[in-house]
Amino acid sequence: MGYLDGIRTIKDLPIENKRLFLRVDFNVPLDQGKVTDDTRVREALPTIKHAMSRGAKVILASHLGRPKKGPDPALSMEHVGAVLAEHLKAEVHVPDDCIGDAAKKVVFDLRDGQVCLLENLRFHLEEEKDDEAFAAALSQLADVYVDDAFGAVHRAHASVHGLAKLFRDRGCGFLLEKEIAALGKLVTGADKPYVAVLGGAKVSDKIAVVEALLAQVDALVIGGAMANTFLAAMGKDCKASKVEGDKLALARTLLEKAKQKGVEVLVPIDGVVAGSLEATEGAVVDVSSVPDGKMILDIGPKTIELFAKRFANAKTIFWNGPMGLFEKAPFSKGTFGVADAMANSGAFTVVGGGDSAAAVNAAGGDIAKKMSHISTGGGASLELIEGKKLPGIEVLRGTTA
Repeated sequence: MGYLDGIRTIKDLPIENKRLFLRVDFNVPLDQGKVTDDTRVREALPTIKHAMSRGAKVILASHLGRPKKGPDPALSMEHVGAVLAEHLKAEVHVPDDCIGDAAKKVVFDLRDGQVCLLENLRFHLEEEKDDEAFAAALSQLADVYVDDAFGAVHRAHASVHGLAKLFRDRGCGFLLEKEIAALGKLVTGADKPYVAVLGGAKVSDKIAVVEALLAQVDALVIGGAMANTFLAAMGKDCKASKVEGDKLALARTLLEKAKQKGVEVLVPIDGVVAGSLEATEGAVVDVSSVPDGKMILDIGPKTIELFAKRFANAKTIFWNGPMGLFEKAPFSKGTFGVADAMANSGAFTVVGGGDSAAAVNAAGGDIAKKMSHISTGGGASLELIEGKKLPGIEVLRGTTA
């Protein structure tokens, strides 16, 4: 079964002059009330504008941050509503709550084509508990349900799972459709050779996805701090580098599994080292000769070349996790180099959200534009690649997860 089978899109739904509950992912970074990256807002615009053009009364809902105990003015959706209004060139009404009289007053006053953004869903603890009564309260606001929040579909939360079940007319928005199509292709029929690139800090964060990928890929490229654990498992002394000592046996097992399945594993052959994370410069060394007191904070130029060579004949490349401490200039060349090599490979390229998406956008130039798909959800993209059934997607098919 294809990942989109049985799921209607917003185009298929009767939204004209209806109240449309549109679950979006506006969980954006804030700095003193200012949105510092509006990528997720911009990604949702095609679906929102489509709904407005068809005369729907658009009720947007999202979580923002992790409020501890109810409402927190610092995490109010008003901060996001102002940014959205600028993009839409239209007024965005933000009620004081997402349920109850405050929300109903704003929602029931909406005219066709108008937009409101409900207050932060997580101001109610019931949201994360998939609480039926909370879902029922949200359902009173709308006639049709559409989910366009890929970054939240792996969580069985009320607005993503329990609420969707209450609507006969339910489906996905354009962003969710695009995400499911691109990532689903990797699971159900990736063109070969298929190369997966994994980075980031910990092997333990990626065990399930490595296991799943070993059954699908022709080559596994490993970078970032997690590569140190694999290097240590292969007998390299990484000195002061971050190594998960309790995962060395696991790393050896994964390397052995790859060998048995005929999957080529590429690890760094050189790295950029420094004495601390705060260092302002680094030195390139062979991974076999890391100096005492130094830690590997990026892959080196020979490794970039090695990885790029493997990309050259790939038909599909999936990437999740940076190659080093890319936020700091001395240690960004590896991540940006991998992004550039992927973008110019000619392969179908998918970037798995989170830090990887941020890195591709930070790489500059036209690198981001050249990628086939950049996911908006890190955790969701990994779980989909693992082959898991995601609650927020399955419920749209009319099945429960």
